[in-house]
Amino acid sequence: MRIISGARKGLIVNVSQGLPVRPTTDRAKESIFNILETQYDLNYLQVLDLFSGTGSMAFEFASRGAAKVRCIDADSKCVKHLKEVQQKHAFENVEVVRSDVFKYLKHMDIGYDIIFADPPYSLPNIETIAELVFQNNFLNKNGVLIVEHHSKTMLPKNEKYTDERVYGQSAFTFYKN
Repeated sequence: MRIISGARKGLIVNVSQGLPVRPTTDRAKESIFNILETQYDLNYLQVLDLFSGTGSMAFEFASRGAAKVRCIDADSKCVKHLKEVQQKHAFENVEVVRSDVFKYLKHMDIGYDIIFADPPYSLPNIETIAELVFQNNFLNKNGVLIVEHHSKTMLPKNEKYTDERVYGQSAFTFYKN
């Protein structure tokens, strides 16, 4: 895994073997950040990374100056990996929480400016992520929710929907508050 830009640009992070992950590709990650940086000054933002996995997106946000990045993952190996990277590379603006994402979303304590969700493509209730975020008002004013999913999966295009981008077999659906 490589950090593309920011204070830690070029940092290579070794990813432990055996993690149950499908990391966001560098091409897709760079495209997502190009979109975000035209709309937001990433400095001072609160970011939530759901289904964090390797932390590719979380550490990219942290490198680019996000004030706080909270990583949520239920897998103990992923959480161990995230904590090791956070400590080894002194990402002071990254917090790692082991939790089931759906339970976390029901009991979240603060709002976020950007919420990025990269669930397993086979997750049967992926559309409920946006529902939970907006029903419980977890996105700050003008905040954005980005859900990564398989390009053949169609997510709801409700009143919060703003865009969808496809990169190979991955799609990113954007919702704005």
